[in-house]
Amino acid sequence: MNQVAILAGGLGTRLRARLGDLPKPMIPIAGQPLLARQIELARRHGFHRVTLFVCHRPDLIERELGDGRRWDIQLDYVAETAPLGTAGAVLAGWDDLEEEFVVMYGDTMVNLDLTRLCATHRQSGADATLVLHPNNHPFDSDLVECDDNDRILAFHNRPHPPGRWFQNLVNAGLYVIRRPALAGFHDAFIAEKPPRALDFGRDIFPAMLRQGKKLMGYNTPEYIKDIGTPERYDKVCDEVARGVVERSSFTHPAPAVFLDRDGTLNHEADGLRSIDQLRLLPGVSEAVQELNRGGFRVVVVTNQPVVAKGFVSEKQLREIHNKLESLLGLEHAYVDRVYYCPHHPDGGFPGERPELKIACECRKPAPGMLLRAARELNLDLKRSWMVGDTTVDMQCARNAGVRPLLVETGHAGRDGRFSASPERSFPGLPEAVRYILQQSSLPAPAP
Repeated sequence: MNQVAILAGGLGTRLRARLGDLPKPMIPIAGQPLLARQIELARRHGFHRVTLFVCHRPDLIERELGDGRRWDIQLDYVAETAPLGTAGAVLAGWDDLEEEFVVMYGDTMVNLDLTRLCATHRQSGADATLVLHPNNHPFDSDLVECDDNDRILAFHNRPHPPGRWFQNLVNAGLYVIRRPALAGFHDAFIAEKPPRALDFGRDIFPAMLRQGKKLMGYNTPEYIKDIGTPERYDKVCDEVARGVVERSSFTHPAPAVFLDRDGTLNHEADGLRSIDQLRLLPGVSEAVQELNRGGFRVVVVTNQPVVAKGFVSEKQLREIHNKLESLLGLEHAYVDRVYYCPHHPDGGFPGERPELKIACECRKPAPGMLLRAARELNLDLKRSWMVGDTTVDMQCARNAGVRPLLVETGHAGRDGRFSASPERSFPGLPEAVRYILQQSSLPAPAP
C-alpha cells in the first residue's frame, strides 16, 4: 500500500475569522500547515504518494506545498469543480486511485500508527477498515456497532432511540479501502448527470454493509480530532503545545488505569445478570473523565463467570457494557477498552456452558486481560495502576506488575481470597483517581 488520499476541499466557514481566505486544511498548527503535518505522517509510515483532493483555492495549496519533493514523496492534486462530498470527491478521482489506499480528512489533526493500521487491514481481508474511537459525547454522535472480532455490524445515526444502549464507538474519519469494493458506486456515480454529492459515513459504508461487504473497525485511543470550530482548533493547538498529540501514538508506550467493573464502577449486584441492575457508583464518571484528561488509557477488566454459568449470553453482556459506556458518556467520560473473562473453572450450574468451564489465563487474579491490553494498546505497565474492590484485583495487579489500589465500595477487600495488599485504600474511585494523578505528577519511585 503506497497511497494516502487526503480530502482537502473544505472552505471552513466556521473558522473564517482564523483562516481568512486560506483553505481549512492549511490552517497553521504550531506554525505549520495542518496538511503539511498529515503529509509528514504519511511519509513517516512509508507512504511515497499523497493525492490531495482539493476544491477551495487549489492554487494556494499547490503554491505552498509544491510537488512533494521536500518530503521525498509524489504529491498529486485532483481538483473538484464543485463540492462532491467525501466519497464523491474520491469517486470523481477514480483514475488516480491505487488498488488499496488510505483516506484521511484534511481538517483532522492525526497522530496514528498508519503502519499498524494497514497491517491490521490486510490481515483481516476487509473491503474497508474504519478507524474508530470512543468519545466523551456518544449521546449526540453517530455510532458504529462491532462484534467481538471488530467486524462492523451496524451504523446508528443520531438521534438514538430511547431505551437502546449502543457501544461508544465513533467513526473517526480515517479509512483503508480496497478500490474494487467501490467499483459499483463509481459506475453509478458517473452515470448521474450531474453527479450528486456522496459521503462515506452517510452513504457509502452503510450501503457496503447492506451489500454484504466486509467492513472492519479499528478501535484506537490514538489522536485524531477535527479542527472544524474555533474551540476545537484552540484545543488541538494547546494539545500539540503540551505534547499530548505526540504522546498519543502507539509508537509511545502509555500509562493505563485498569478498573474493575462491579463494586468499583457500578454497584455490586452479586453477579450482575440484568441490564437493569447496572447503576454507576457516585462520582465515577467524573473520576474517569479526570483520567481521560490526565493522559491515561482507561481499561475495564472484569471477570464475568455469569457467561460460563449460563446466566448471561455474550450478546446480553455486550448490551450491559454498552449501557456502562453510555452512562459514562452522558457525563463526558469514556473508557478506551473493556475486556472480560467469560470462563469459570467449576461445574454444577444448570444451563452452564461446558466449553467455558476451563482454567484460563484471563480470569483474575491471572494477569491475562492486563497483558492483552498492554499488547493491543502499547501500555507501559510500570507506570500503570489497578483499582478494584477485592483481594483478587490486588493479586491481579501484583501479578501484572502494576500498582494496586483498593476501593471500599463493593466488597471493600473483605472477600479474603488472597493475601495481596493494596498500596493504599480509598473510600471510592474519585479519591483513588486523585491519588493516581497526584502520584503521577511526582518523580517515579525507586525500583
